[in-house]
Amino acid sequence: MTITEKSIVGELVAQDYRTASVFKNHGIDFCCNGNRNIADACEKKNIESNALIEKLEQVVQQNNNQSTDFNTWELDLLADYIEKKHHRYVEQKIQEIKPFLNKVVKVHGSQHPELPEVEQLFNGSAGELTAHMKKEELILFPFIRNMVKAKNANEAFNPPPFGTVQNPVAMMQHEHDVEGERFRKISALTQNYTPPADACNTYRVTFALLKEFEDDLHLHIHLENNILFPKAVEMEKSMA
Repeated sequence: MTITEKSIVGELVAQDYRTASVFKNHGIDFCCNGNRNIADACEKKNIESNALIEKLEQVVQQNNNQSTDFNTWELDLLADYIEKKHHRYVEQKIQEIKPFLNKVVKVHGSQHPELPEVEQLFNGSAGELTAHMKKEELILFPFIRNMVKAKNANEAFNPPPFGTVQNPVAMMQHEHDVEGERFRKISALTQNYTPPADACNTYRVTFALLKEFEDDLHLHIHLENNILFPKAVEMEKSMA
């Protein structure tokens, strides 16, 4: 893999997910805003691009046989993985985080006035993500699976009722952008999920869960925005 200032952030992460840690450590969004090149991303963050590229190359050159190459997966398999791994995670963790966060707000909200806003943002995200995932599970993912099935069987494929896969993909990407911005606000309000000195164990656990939730969401959105969606668009074009 050759990395230059013109390399697209999201494409690099799609080729080797280990590069995601480098971008994350420098505050560079590789999921929702992964369509920027390294030069643009570094300029916005006031980062020396050559130093970033060197770190990316070091990560890529590391021998890590456990790195999963999602970029080589069939699209129906990737859709199944996202639904069973990430959608289930979101559903489970929402139910776990909500009562913890509510308790922390009740006990510590007066001393830490940012907490009610964090709870409001997370609850908003929980509702929107739940609806978002259902749209993928009931509309977009079944279409992708049927498209893969038709291609593998060399069968004719009827156009979808929504015109083209680009329409639901554009909607899903917009909703990803909204959630990415929402969690950037949560991260800023919590000082990157750093509990204050007077935090109790529940407070600390809640922040750890929120950080884990955001990390999983980044991978979740990356797999869709940078791999599943563009490949689905290309497959549809090739079958037209």
